Amino acid sequence: MPQSLPLTGLRVVEFTHMVMGPTCGMVLADMGAEVIKVEPIEGDRTRHLLGAGAGFFPMFNRNKKSISIDLQKPEGAAIARKLANSADVVLENFKPGTMVKYGLDYASLSASNPKLIYVAHKGFLPGPYEHRTALDEVVQMMGGLAYMTGRPGDPLRAGSSVNDIMGGMFGAIGTLGALVQRGITGRGQEVQSALFENNVFLVGQHMLQYAITGKPAAPMPDRISPWALYDVFTVKNNAQIFLATVSDAQWHTFCNAFGFTDLKTDPQLATNNDRVRMRPIMMPDLRARLADYEVTEIAAIFESKGLPFAPITRPEELYDDEHLIASGGLADIVLPDGSRAGETTQTALFPFTMAGQRLGVRLNPPTKGEHTEAVLKELGVEAADIASLKLLKAIA
Repeated sequence: MPQSLPLTGLRVVEFTHMVMGPTCGMVLADMGAEVIKVEPIEGDRTRHLLGAGAGFFPMFNRNKKSISIDLQKPEGAAIARKLANSADVVLENFKPGTMVKYGLDYASLSASNPKLIYVAHKGFLPGPYEHRTALDEVVQMMGGLAYMTGRPGDPLRAGSSVNDIMGGMFGAIGTLGALVQRGITGRGQEVQSALFENNVFLVGQHMLQYAITGKPAAPMPDRISPWALYDVFTVKNNAQIFLATVSDAQWHTFCNAFGFTDLKTDPQLATNNDRVRMRPIMMPDLRARLADYEVTEIAAIFESKGLPFAPITRPEELYDDEHLIASGGLADIVLPDGSRAGETTQTALFPFTMAGQRLGVRLNPPTKGEHTEAVLKELGVEAADIASLKLLKAIA
């Protein structure tokens, strides 16, 4: 990792759960901030999710400390406020009004800490929907993304928590902007990021497509592609590969590479737009021509000619991807929970470098309340008070 990370010395207190808020905290943590995750006594619920949720906690909570506090008890809420008042940034992603109950809302905290940057991650920005309960899948359905992803009449959510993850990233972008402004004005501010508005941003290109053409955007499986050759092909042994040519020059290179001279010289296929119009005839012909090739043969030809291609890869196969391994895109972590607690596996890092280095793992995803005692001592809570029965009921 770079010797000096850009957010070193910044304290972030995170009242978050699930994916959206923790993603924001992870961005700041990976960039060097001290991120203290406040968990309930029973721990973040994502620690023990099954199925598609099994990777949530270890994926989005590296490089953080964990303190476990019972906010329902006055003593616990008081400690949480003291901790928040020591922070540069507070993150939260609870329903509107939840943080007010504990005096942990922006108005309450900024009264004593005017430099505080407070980042609220919500389902919706203020408006008619703001009190609705939102999930990534909810906003994908109501925000047009599921319609665009699925086949006509069969809306389908994207295969990742795209709004949660991007919503957290936009929260982090807002945080960084607020930090710059605080350096100028000396004052903090509240930043809000929301799932629904994030989803609308994702489909904004399709909204503008309609505004410009007057024609509604078709779902992706039924769309009119802007490029003629831009599709998945099933070839020998039922293997699959994505192939593309996105310019006339690439089309000529493709035809030359496979000896398709007749296609290269066909006047009906002279330009990309000509080929788009001819797709109903052209694509079945290309599928037949490529059907007896091995995936590896096609990939080798496309790579040697600098043409876009991609094998169809499953997520678990990425652990063996030679580029990810060579470029340092995976890093070791120790799992904190579940049947594999204490075992080492690998996680994906953020897709950028600073000073030529990837931002790696400084702290493993924490066990529940792992740093409670150390953080409380730093806050000035006496050891005797920490050990007292009164506090032990409020703090894990």
